[in-house]
Amino acid sequence: MDIKTDGIVLRIIKYNDRSHIVDLYSQELGRCAVLVNISKSTKSKLKSNLFQPLSILDLNLSKTNKSSLYRLKDVKLSYTFQSIPFHPVKSALAFYIAEFLYYAVRDENINKPLFDYLDHSMRWLDSCEVGYANFHLVFLIRLSRFLGLYPNYSDYHRGDYFDLLNACFCSSQPLHPRFLKGDESVFILKLMRMNYDSMHLFKFSRHDRARILHILNDFYKIHIPNFPDLKSLDVLKELFED
Repeated sequence: MDIKTDGIVLRIIKYNDRSHIVDLYSQELGRCAVLVNISKSTKSKLKSNLFQPLSILDLNLSKTNKSSLYRLKDVKLSYTFQSIPFHPVKSALAFYIAEFLYYAVRDENINKPLFDYLDHSMRWLDSCEVGYANFHLVFLIRLSRFLGLYPNYSDYHRGDYFDLLNACFCSSQPLHPRFLKGDESVFILKLMRMNYDSMHLFKFSRHDRARILHILNDFYKIHIPNFPDLKSLDVLKELFED
């Protein structure tokens, strides 16, 4: 069975001396793993730099019933990043988002709107020159919509708590410890009112961004089973902390 699809790289790990396994989120298959033979020869057309975090690839895959792994028949870049691999902040954001997605999007269900969101987000970040300091925060809160976790803020009133467990605002303090008080619940409200084009209008301090990032990671850890502490999170926090 041959399948043509675009895919976004989440992780690449060494399988043996000649092969790697590339985890992807793809347009036609959802989450999938591909066995890739990457030669160290300078004459080889297949280079490891094709499979950088969040690279957007045009893939031709094959699969047999005997293996859960897809095999790579052909690959090329669907979109060539112009800035992400060469800009230290954007590169750190890409590593973080790729690691985050590896654990957040684990099932193989096909979700084309989710793929389109990821594809659009990476292209937007790559092309944006200024005003993207809140990108990762807006990305995470909007990702929750595709995972069925998007909070409801239609009944928000000033001073409300945000219930992390039930993903909603409430006027009285929840009977469990997983909530935000009014001064921090406002962070969630502001994020939900942002998009990539308007987020530069919302001002957060570096300390605020680090705190919001911590809150969002806790939110996903509550709702996604076995969601780990991310190695790339500490690196990202250093970029946005005073």
